[in-house]
Amino acid sequence: MSHPLITQTHIVTYQRDGVVLVKGLFADHVDALRSGVERNMVDPGPYASNNDKAGETGRFFDDYCNWQRIEEFAEVIRNSPAAEVGADLMQSQTAQVFHDHVLVKEPGTSMATPWHQDGPYYFVEGRQTVSFWSPLDPVTDASLRCVAGSHLWEKPVLPTRWTKGDAFFDPAPYMPVPDPDAEGMDIREWEMEPGDAVAFNYGTLHGARGNKSVARRRAFSLRLLGDDARYIARPGPTSPPFPDHGMQPGARLREDWFPTLFKRA
Repeated sequence: MSHPLITQTHIVTYQRDGVVLVKGLFADHVDALRSGVERNMVDPGPYASNNDKAGETGRFFDDYCNWQRIEEFAEVIRNSPAAEVGADLMQSQTAQVFHDHVLVKEPGTSMATPWHQDGPYYFVEGRQTVSFWSPLDPVTDASLRCVAGSHLWEKPVLPTRWTKGDAFFDPAPYMPVPDPDAEGMDIREWEMEPGDAVAFNYGTLHGARGNKSVARRRAFSLRLLGDDARYIARPGPTSPPFPDHGMQPGARLREDWFPTLFKRA
């Protein structure tokens, strides 16, 4: 039986389209997440960026891998229904934490989040993956945008750096970054309330517009792994890099760094 927040329709949609909206996933934890984001912005981690890009206005702050030092994030990750819901959507017996990600677009931020798939940046592969993107402010046109079915594409999309646009790795094995609007792709996006969450597969192409409103757009993301997720060696540093992890190709991710949050009885 799935968690009460979702139905079998959510699961079928997620498996088919690689993306689905989960209403109220973090509804009971919005204040804690807002507090954690403020703490994160005051005390950024080593991977934090304001995404300064020539010709763009505003501030687009993002940072990741802070849940082990920001207690609000740890509390939400461990006590929210996200892990169980994630396991249901992935059709996995377990849900293992990969990392957290904070993205804040201040009012008047022109920079869009570029179209990308998360998976090619990571050192993990598997069919059973899920990322939750949850706004902490009401959102309309600054919401997440996902291309339905892109998690089933035969070739991954080239991972690039958001501000410079250069490739992370040799482009040969990858397809060029498409323009879903120009190509008429099936883009899913929703107006969302704080605590709602878009769930999407690591292979789902996604992006977001800039924030032209007069209000901040704070978002918290949580990335989880399922039963079949395994470490894979990439030809260079990944994002996040997780240096000195010591894992070998084909291994499950080490539990002391990436603990299992949910295990089905």
